[in-house]
Amino acid sequence: MKGKILYAGSFDPITNGHLDMIDRSAKLCDRLVVGVTENLSKKARYPVEDRLNMIRMATSHLDNVDTESFTGLLADYAKRLGVEAVVRGLRVTMDFEYELQMAHMNARLYANGIETIFLMTNPAYSFVSSGLVSEVFTLGGDVDGLVPSSVLEYMKNLHREERRKDESIGIAGRA
Repeated sequence: MKGKILYAGSFDPITNGHLDMIDRSAKLCDRLVVGVTENLSKKARYPVEDRLNMIRMATSHLDNVDTESFTGLLADYAKRLGVEAVVRGLRVTMDFEYELQMAHMNARLYANGIETIFLMTNPAYSFVSSGLVSEVFTLGGDVDGLVPSSVLEYMKNLHREERRKDESIGIAGRA
């Protein structure tokens, strides 16, 4: 496919499942935009700038990937970018029902409709979600292999900085 595709999400943090989708999507187009948004139904663990940094590190091997943040409706953002399609990953059947509704709504909101490309998640990552990875990491669990190694180091550095800040202001017992 010629042109530009959008892969949007909260990426809080980016996982190997996301990276697999990015790698595969980048092969389908001239330019892939990874759009990082705030998900109003979730409280973000990492600020947008940190999420952008993690994605940029994880995708540095891809020449045709741009990463930026946005707020508001995906359809409005897609219009501003002039993308040909939006790509979405499907892990389980429950994802399909939600994503199909979103695809229909985005097509309705985007003046001339917009295509949604559904890619099946690699089975090795079908159980992985940002929320689960973030929770396991915060509680001291091992997430090696679930996030890119550069992202894991970034997360560890952020966690160390948080602990130092907490210790300097006297907050104890925080994970």
